[in-house]
Amino acid sequence: MNRLSAPCLCPAEQPSLFVARKLRSFAQCLTAWSLIILLLFGWMPRAQADEMPVRYVQGSFHGFLELRSEGGSVVASGDSLQFVRGGRITAETIFHFKDGSVDDETTVYTQRRTFHLISDHHVQKGPSFPHPMDVLIDTASGNVTVRSTDKDGKEEVKTDHMTLPEDLANGLIPVVVQNMQAAQQGTTVEMVVMAPKPRVVKLVITNLGEENCSIVDVATKATHYEIKIVLGGAIGLIAPLVGKAPPNIQVWVIRGKAPTFAREVGPLYAEGPMMTIQLASPVWPAPGKAGN
Repeated sequence: MNRLSAPCLCPAEQPSLFVARKLRSFAQCLTAWSLIILLLFGWMPRAQADEMPVRYVQGSFHGFLELRSEGGSVVASGDSLQFVRGGRITAETIFHFKDGSVDDETTVYTQRRTFHLISDHHVQKGPSFPHPMDVLIDTASGNVTVRSTDKDGKEEVKTDHMTLPEDLANGLIPVVVQNMQAAQQGTTVEMVVMAPKPRVVKLVITNLGEENCSIVDVATKATHYEIKIVLGGAIGLIAPLVGKAPPNIQVWVIRGKAPTFAREVGPLYAEGPMMTIQLASPVWPAPGKAGN
Protein backbone atom coordinates (compact mmCIF):
# COMPACT_ATOMS: atom_id res chain seq x y z
CA MET A 1 0.00 0.00 0.00
CA ASN A 2 1.46 3.33 -1.06
CA ARG A 3 0.92 6.67 0.61
CA LEU A 4 -0.93 9.22 -1.53
CA SER A 5 0.81 12.43 -2.43
CA ALA A 6 -0.85 15.47 -3.96
CA PRO A 7 0.16 16.07 -7.61
CA CYS A 8 2.45 19.04 -8.16
CA LEU A 9 1.31 21.27 -11.01
CA CYS A 10 3.64 23.95 -12.37
CA PRO A 11 2.04 27.35 -13.23
CA ALA A 12 2.14 26.56 -16.94
CA GLU A 13 0.25 23.35 -16.27
CA GLN A 14 -2.65 24.88 -14.27
CA PRO A 15 -6.02 23.81 -15.80
CA SER A 16 -8.12 26.43 -17.53
CA LEU A 17 -11.35 27.69 -15.94
CA PHE A 18 -13.36 25.53 -18.35
CA VAL A 19 -11.37 22.42 -17.45
CA ALA A 20 -11.64 23.23 -13.76
CA ARG A 21 -15.43 23.42 -14.03
CA LYS A 22 -15.47 20.07 -15.83
CA LEU A 23 -13.34 18.53 -13.11
CA ARG A 24 -15.68 19.85 -10.40
CA SER A 25 -18.68 18.47 -12.29
CA PHE A 26 -16.98 15.06 -12.61
CA ALA A 27 -16.08 15.06 -8.90
CA GLN A 28 -19.71 15.81 -7.98
CA CYS A 29 -20.93 12.94 -10.19
CA LEU A 30 -18.32 10.61 -8.69
CA THR A 31 -19.45 11.56 -5.18
CA ALA A 32 -23.09 10.89 -6.06
CA TRP A 33 -22.27 7.51 -7.61
CA SER A 34 -20.10 6.63 -4.58
CA LEU A 35 -23.06 7.23 -2.26
CA ILE A 36 -25.29 5.05 -4.45
CA ILE A 37 -22.67 2.27 -4.47
CA LEU A 38 -22.31 2.46 -0.68
CA LEU A 39 -26.07 2.13 -0.25
CA LEU A 40 -26.25 -0.82 -2.63
CA PHE A 41 -23.35 -2.64 -1.00
CA GLY A 42 -24.80 -1.95 2.43
CA TRP A 43 -27.80 -4.12 1.48
CA MET A 44 -25.76 -6.90 -0.12
CA PRO A 45 -25.05 -10.01 2.02
CA ARG A 46 -21.42 -10.48 3.05
CA ALA A 47 -19.37 -13.49 2.02
CA GLN A 48 -19.63 -16.20 4.64
CA ALA A 49 -16.45 -17.44 6.29
CA ASP A 50 -15.69 -21.17 6.49
CA GLU A 51 -14.77 -23.43 9.37
CA MET A 52 -11.12 -24.38 9.84
CA PRO A 53 -11.27 -28.21 9.85
CA VAL A 54 -8.49 -30.32 11.33
CA ARG A 55 -7.17 -32.72 8.67
CA TYR A 56 -3.60 -32.96 9.96
CA VAL A 57 -3.18 -32.98 13.75
CA GLN A 58 -0.56 -30.49 14.89
CA GLY A 59 2.33 -31.46 17.18
CA SER A 60 5.59 -30.13 18.59
CA PHE A 61 8.42 -28.89 16.38
CA HIS A 62 11.17 -26.30 16.01
CA GLY A 63 11.83 -24.91 12.55
CA PHE A 64 14.17 -22.22 11.24
CA LEU A 65 13.24 -19.31 8.99
CA GLU A 66 14.87 -16.47 7.11
CA LEU A 67 13.38 -13.14 6.13
CA ARG A 68 14.49 -11.52 2.88
CA SER A 69 13.93 -7.99 1.56
CA GLU A 70 12.53 -7.20 -1.88
CA GLY A 71 16.13 -7.08 -3.12
CA GLY A 72 16.82 -10.60 -1.85
CA SER A 73 19.04 -9.69 1.12
CA VAL A 74 18.58 -11.56 4.40
CA VAL A 75 17.39 -8.99 6.95
CA ALA A 76 16.35 -11.30 9.81
CA SER A 77 16.67 -14.85 11.08
CA GLY A 78 13.67 -16.56 12.58
CA ASP A 79 12.43 -19.46 14.67
CA SER A 80 9.10 -21.24 14.37
CA LEU A 81 8.32 -23.17 17.55
CA GLN A 82 5.29 -25.16 18.58
CA PHE A 83 4.50 -27.37 21.55
CA VAL A 84 1.43 -29.19 22.88
CA ARG A 85 0.39 -29.02 26.52
CA GLY A 86 -2.86 -30.70 27.48
CA GLY A 87 -5.49 -29.78 24.92
CA ARG A 88 -3.80 -26.53 23.93
CA ILE A 89 -1.15 -25.80 21.31
CA THR A 90 1.21 -22.84 21.63
CA ALA A 91 2.98 -21.63 18.49
CA GLU A 92 5.55 -18.84 18.35
CA THR A 93 7.17 -17.24 15.32
CA ILE A 94 9.94 -14.77 16.13
CA PHE A 95 12.29 -12.82 13.85
CA HIS A 96 15.47 -11.12 15.06
CA PHE A 97 16.53 -8.38 12.62
CA LYS A 98 20.07 -7.31 11.92
CA ASP A 99 19.16 -3.77 13.02
CA GLY A 100 17.91 -5.04 16.40
CA SER A 101 14.20 -5.05 15.55
CA VAL A 102 11.96 -7.90 16.71
CA ASP A 103 8.76 -9.38 15.27
CA ASP A 104 7.30 -11.85 17.78
CA GLU A 105 3.88 -13.56 17.51
CA THR A 106 2.62 -16.15 20.02
CA THR A 107 -0.60 -18.00 19.23
CA VAL A 108 -2.55 -20.38 21.47
CA TYR A 109 -5.22 -22.59 19.88
CA THR A 110 -7.07 -25.91 20.10
CA GLN A 111 -7.73 -28.60 17.48
CA ARG A 112 -10.96 -30.39 18.36
CA ARG A 113 -12.47 -31.17 14.93
CA THR A 114 -11.80 -27.56 13.94
CA PHE A 115 -8.98 -25.16 14.82
CA HIS A 116 -10.08 -22.57 17.35
CA LEU A 117 -8.02 -19.53 18.36
CA ILE A 118 -7.71 -18.89 22.11
CA SER A 119 -5.28 -15.97 22.06
CA ASP A 120 -2.79 -14.20 19.80
CA HIS A 121 -0.10 -11.80 21.03
CA HIS A 122 1.82 -9.93 18.32
CA VAL A 123 4.68 -7.55 19.07
CA GLN A 124 6.66 -5.53 16.50
CA LYS A 125 9.35 -3.11 17.69
CA GLY A 126 12.58 -1.55 16.52
CA PRO A 127 13.79 0.60 13.61
CA SER A 128 12.33 -1.75 10.97
CA PHE A 129 8.82 -0.88 12.16
CA PRO A 130 7.73 2.76 11.75
CA HIS A 131 4.66 2.08 13.90
CA PRO A 132 5.58 -0.35 16.73
CA MET A 133 2.70 -2.52 17.90
CA ASP A 134 1.77 -4.74 20.83
CA VAL A 135 -1.64 -6.34 20.27
CA LEU A 136 -3.24 -9.06 22.41
CA ILE A 137 -6.41 -10.82 21.23
CA ASP A 138 -8.35 -12.88 23.79
CA THR A 139 -11.25 -14.71 22.17
CA ALA A 140 -12.90 -15.87 25.43
CA SER A 141 -13.47 -12.30 26.63
CA GLY A 142 -13.64 -10.72 23.16
CA ASN A 143 -11.05 -8.17 24.26
CA VAL A 144 -8.42 -6.73 21.93
CA THR A 145 -5.77 -4.89 23.94
CA VAL A 146 -3.34 -2.50 22.25
CA ARG A 147 -0.27 -1.15 24.02
CA SER A 148 1.50 1.86 22.53
CA THR A 149 3.81 4.68 23.52
CA ASP A 150 2.85 8.32 23.01
CA LYS A 151 5.20 11.09 21.84
CA ASP A 152 6.24 11.78 25.45
CA GLY A 153 7.27 8.15 26.01
CA LYS A 154 4.27 7.35 28.21
CA GLU A 155 2.69 3.92 27.72
CA GLU A 156 -0.95 3.85 26.69
CA VAL A 157 -3.18 0.79 27.00
CA LYS A 158 -6.50 0.62 25.14
CA THR A 159 -8.91 -2.31 25.20
CA ASP A 160 -11.75 -2.78 22.73
CA HIS A 161 -14.47 -5.34 23.36
CA MET A 162 -15.47 -7.02 20.09
CA THR A 163 -17.75 -9.78 18.90
CA LEU A 164 -15.10 -12.14 17.53
CA PRO A 165 -15.99 -14.89 15.00
CA GLU A 166 -15.36 -18.59 15.61
CA ASP A 167 -13.05 -18.85 12.59
CA LEU A 168 -10.63 -16.12 13.69
CA ALA A 169 -7.27 -16.99 12.10
CA ASN A 170 -4.73 -14.59 13.61
CA GLY A 171 -1.45 -16.52 13.80
CA LEU A 172 -3.05 -19.59 12.16
CA ILE A 173 -2.77 -18.89 8.42
CA PRO A 174 0.02 -21.48 7.76
CA VAL A 175 -1.98 -24.09 9.69
CA VAL A 176 -5.19 -23.29 7.80
CA VAL A 177 -3.48 -23.51 4.41
CA GLN A 178 -1.68 -26.77 5.26
CA ASN A 179 -5.02 -28.29 6.28
CA MET A 180 -6.80 -27.43 3.03
CA GLN A 181 -7.52 -30.43 0.80
CA ALA A 182 -5.19 -30.74 -2.19
CA ALA A 183 -8.05 -30.25 -4.68
CA GLN A 184 -9.78 -27.54 -2.63
CA GLN A 185 -10.10 -24.37 -4.70
CA GLY A 186 -10.28 -22.01 -1.76
CA THR A 187 -11.61 -21.05 1.66
CA THR A 188 -12.47 -17.91 3.61
CA VAL A 189 -11.47 -17.10 7.19
CA GLU A 190 -11.43 -13.96 9.32
CA MET A 191 -8.75 -11.93 11.06
CA VAL A 192 -8.45 -8.92 13.38
CA VAL A 193 -6.36 -6.10 11.89
CA MET A 194 -5.51 -2.59 13.06
CA ALA A 195 -7.06 -0.01 10.74
CA PRO A 196 -6.18 1.98 12.87
CA LYS A 197 -8.62 0.65 15.48
CA PRO A 198 -9.11 -3.12 15.60
CA ARG A 199 -11.58 -4.47 13.06
CA VAL A 200 -12.43 -7.88 11.62
CA VAL A 201 -11.66 -8.50 7.94
CA LYS A 202 -12.06 -11.53 5.72
CA LEU A 203 -9.20 -13.44 4.11
CA VAL A 204 -10.12 -15.16 0.85
CA ILE A 205 -7.59 -17.95 0.22
CA THR A 206 -7.40 -19.24 -3.37
CA ASN A 207 -5.54 -22.28 -4.70
CA LEU A 208 -3.52 -21.18 -7.76
CA GLY A 209 -2.18 -24.66 -8.53
CA GLU A 210 1.18 -26.40 -8.35
CA GLU A 211 4.53 -24.86 -9.22
CA ASN A 212 7.96 -26.42 -9.73
CA CYS A 213 10.63 -26.00 -7.07
CA SER A 214 13.54 -28.04 -5.73
CA ILE A 215 14.96 -29.24 -2.40
CA VAL A 216 18.73 -29.77 -2.42
CA ASP A 217 18.63 -30.00 -6.23
CA VAL A 218 15.81 -32.58 -6.17
CA ALA A 219 12.80 -31.46 -8.19
CA THR A 220 9.46 -31.29 -6.39
CA LYS A 221 6.24 -29.28 -6.50
CA ALA A 222 4.65 -26.74 -4.17
CA THR A 223 1.02 -25.60 -4.13
CA HIS A 224 0.67 -21.84 -4.51
CA TYR A 225 -2.05 -20.04 -2.54
CA GLU A 226 -3.05 -16.40 -2.85
CA ILE A 227 -4.62 -14.58 0.11
CA LYS A 228 -6.78 -11.54 -0.58
CA ILE A 229 -7.67 -9.25 2.33
CA VAL A 230 -11.29 -8.11 2.04
CA LEU A 231 -11.72 -4.99 4.17
CA GLY A 232 -15.50 -4.77 3.72
CA GLY A 233 -17.77 -1.79 4.31
CA ALA A 234 -17.07 1.71 3.05
CA ILE A 235 -13.31 1.32 3.61
CA GLY A 236 -13.26 -1.71 1.32
CA LEU A 237 -14.91 0.28 -1.46
CA ILE A 238 -12.81 3.41 -1.12
CA ALA A 239 -9.37 1.81 -0.51
CA PRO A 240 -8.83 0.58 -4.13
CA LEU A 241 -9.90 3.96 -5.51
CA VAL A 242 -7.25 5.82 -3.53
CA GLY A 243 -4.45 3.24 -3.85
CA LYS A 244 -4.82 1.97 -0.29
CA ALA A 245 -5.97 -1.60 -0.97
CA PRO A 246 -3.71 -4.10 0.84
CA PRO A 247 -1.62 -6.27 -1.50
CA ASN A 248 -2.37 -9.97 -1.88
CA ILE A 249 -0.20 -12.37 0.12
CA GLN A 250 1.38 -15.40 -1.58
CA VAL A 251 1.95 -18.67 0.30
CA TRP A 252 3.50 -21.94 -0.91
CA VAL A 253 2.92 -25.32 0.75
CA ILE A 254 4.64 -28.61 -0.10
CA ARG A 255 1.94 -31.24 0.19
CA GLY A 256 2.08 -35.01 0.75
CA LYS A 257 1.47 -37.16 3.81
CA ALA A 258 2.36 -34.21 6.05
CA PRO A 259 1.95 -30.83 4.26
CA THR A 260 4.45 -28.17 5.32
CA PHE A 261 4.86 -24.43 4.89
CA ALA A 262 7.60 -23.53 2.39
CA ARG A 263 7.42 -19.81 1.55
CA GLU A 264 5.43 -16.61 2.00
CA VAL A 265 5.64 -13.25 0.21
CA GLY A 266 3.86 -10.22 1.66
CA PRO A 267 4.26 -7.15 3.90
CA LEU A 268 4.86 -7.45 7.64
CA TYR A 269 2.77 -4.36 8.39
CA ALA A 270 0.37 -1.96 6.67
CA GLU A 271 2.08 -0.05 3.84
CA GLY A 272 5.27 -2.03 4.45
CA PRO A 273 7.54 -3.46 1.73
CA MET A 274 7.00 -6.95 0.34
CA MET A 275 9.12 -9.44 2.28
CA THR A 276 9.84 -13.14 1.74
CA ILE A 277 9.69 -15.68 4.56
CA GLN A 278 11.12 -19.10 3.78
CA LEU A 279 12.62 -22.14 5.45
CA ALA A 280 16.28 -22.08 6.47
CA SER A 281 18.79 -24.75 7.50
CA PRO A 282 21.69 -24.70 9.98
CA VAL A 283 25.11 -24.23 8.39
CA TRP A 284 28.34 -25.70 9.79
CA PRO A 285 31.80 -24.23 9.16
CA ALA A 286 34.00 -26.01 6.69
CA PRO A 287 36.31 -28.71 8.17
CA GLY A 288 39.50 -27.26 9.57
CA LYS A 289 38.02 -23.81 10.24
CA ALA A 290 38.45 -22.25 13.66
CA GLY A 291 35.81 -23.26 16.16
CA ASN A 292 35.10 -26.57 14.43
